[in-house]
Amino acid sequence: MAIRRATKIVATLGPASSDPDMLEQMIRAGVNVVRLNFSHGTAQDHVNRAQLVREAATRAGREVAIMADLQGPKIRVGKFAEGKVVLKAGAGFVLDASRTEPGDVDAVGLDYKSLPREVRAGDTLLLNDGLIVLTVDAIRGDAVHTTVKIGGELSNNKGINKLGGGLTAPALTAKDMDDIRTAMGLKADYVAVSFPKNATDMEMARQLCSVAAADMNHRPGLIAKIERAEAIPKLLEILLASDGIMVARGDLAVEVGNAAVPALQKRMIKLAREHDKVVITATQMMESMITNPVPTRAEVSDVANAVLDGTDAVMLSAETAAGKYPLETVVEMAKICHAAESHEIVNFEADFMGKTFGRIDQSIAMGALFTAYHMGAKAIVALTDSGSTALWMSRHLIQIPIYALTPRVATQRKMALYRNVRPLLMDNNLERDTALVEAETHLKTRNIVQSGDVYAITCGEPMGAPGGTNMLKICRVA
Repeated sequence: MAIRRATKIVATLGPASSDPDMLEQMIRAGVNVVRLNFSHGTAQDHVNRAQLVREAATRAGREVAIMADLQGPKIRVGKFAEGKVVLKAGAGFVLDASRTEPGDVDAVGLDYKSLPREVRAGDTLLLNDGLIVLTVDAIRGDAVHTTVKIGGELSNNKGINKLGGGLTAPALTAKDMDDIRTAMGLKADYVAVSFPKNATDMEMARQLCSVAAADMNHRPGLIAKIERAEAIPKLLEILLASDGIMVARGDLAVEVGNAAVPALQKRMIKLAREHDKVVITATQMMESMITNPVPTRAEVSDVANAVLDGTDAVMLSAETAAGKYPLETVVEMAKICHAAESHEIVNFEADFMGKTFGRIDQSIAMGALFTAYHMGAKAIVALTDSGSTALWMSRHLIQIPIYALTPRVATQRKMALYRNVRPLLMDNNLERDTALVEAETHLKTRNIVQSGDVYAITCGEPMGAPGGTNMLKICRVA
């Protein structure tokens, strides 16, 4: 059985986790969102994997969200004649946009043909997640001549970053546009956009999703992956144009430097929560468990600190996609989240200082939190159509579980990413008193409340109207 916790777990699907039984076990162990990495596989592969996820979730008796993660621009070196080379410090190396033959120890072609026009002498280029460092000496036509500052093994199609950012590749490529159509066809609950530089990139992605899903009346949540140096000054505008952000620490660390990332992570989590957006913390969280059955102490601390900062979710990449211990990794991560949450400092009064609420539904949500906290309620229940009430409640650290009851499966799945929200399916179009009785029945049958327990419940009149939450009731179980 999964450990009850507030922080959600995103797991990447891959060869290690595509067996139906393994995936079902992972969902039972605590996976809330399954990430489909569109950097690998065909459109049909993703359709098949999405079906696999839905079937496994049904067998496990719960709904999980599907996140389609777009590849984004390919800022990479080409291929080598022997698959890889070893670059030595002090040697010259050429990145040649016009080269068509396979690379060697002296030069290699480029997938990113614009590189010679976007760098100049003195720039630093980082290859293979920053493990190889090149200093640009000169640009001659389509060739970027460099000196190897830090050498090592360089293999086919490894990524290129420019220290400090500055590469202008568009966030949405032709492949991404095709992939958005695929993602909407399988009704992905979230679409993660790679390398956005500004709000315009996210607005374009939203328009593409809207067009692709117009016939299905489907609206996915958009997640902006913050992984470019240029995104940091535009962080707020990107956030406001999105439904959430991902702290994508891999490429971001390469561009801004490893030391800058922890403070940026804290800032991004805080900003997202303040603006009622979700936030996912990603990259190398349990990296050692790709090959080892237990995490390192540093990884445990890393996950725990993200939880204590208030992240909605922590994400696993290669650990569950290609690792030797995908199930064990999920189990360990769930334990860490649960342990960290038990030591959260709840400063609930401070959350309301200086705050004003102009909307009735948002005021009701905040009133439910405040009252439940001070009365020691066992649960907070939100009858919600769109999930907005549950989202607002989830922006505040409170050690009372929030149960969101919705008639919409799409809303239920989307809420799977919200911190401290347990989404359940229930017909909210019932008459009000009938709906309130049924909501309490949901809590009783799951042993969430017992006789004498107090819980808070919010709903709207008339029932079933999106954005219509206007009632708060405090109940004691008979």
